[in-house]
Amino acid sequence: MIKDSDNVKLLEPGKTPAKRKILVVEDNELNREIAEELLSMKGVLVESAANGEEALKMYNTSPEYYYTAILMDIQMPVMNGYEATKHIRQLKREDVKSIPIIALTANVFFDDIIQAQRAGMNDHIAKPIDIDNLTSILEKYI
Repeated sequence: MIKDSDNVKLLEPGKTPAKRKILVVEDNELNREIAEELLSMKGVLVESAANGEEALKMYNTSPEYYYTAILMDIQMPVMNGYEATKHIRQLKREDVKSIPIIALTANVFFDDIIQAQRAGMNDHIAKPIDIDNLTSILEKYI
């Protein structure tokens, strides 16, 4: 796992280590593609899931510390972002304690932010995604 002491900014183009891999969980294909493109432009490797259940399976079957962060939509079919986050945080893996899980949602009221925190999310990003805000939040946690 890359540590802060490596002195590499997460989203600095051309300087992002290949180990930086973010899981984008978003049921809307266009929103998922936009998030993937924004992150890819910053040199981050991206994998994606279309719902919380798929994300949970991907995370659970990956090696520990495989993902650097998770961007989690809230309202999705099959399993929503709150449920997926709760399940991820309960897995018997060392990395569940440290993986930043950031909510992606159009719901930006105070109660929505509190609910995301209660589910185990670290932060909250409003849609549509502002790349500067996304970059700032990711660099805060990674």
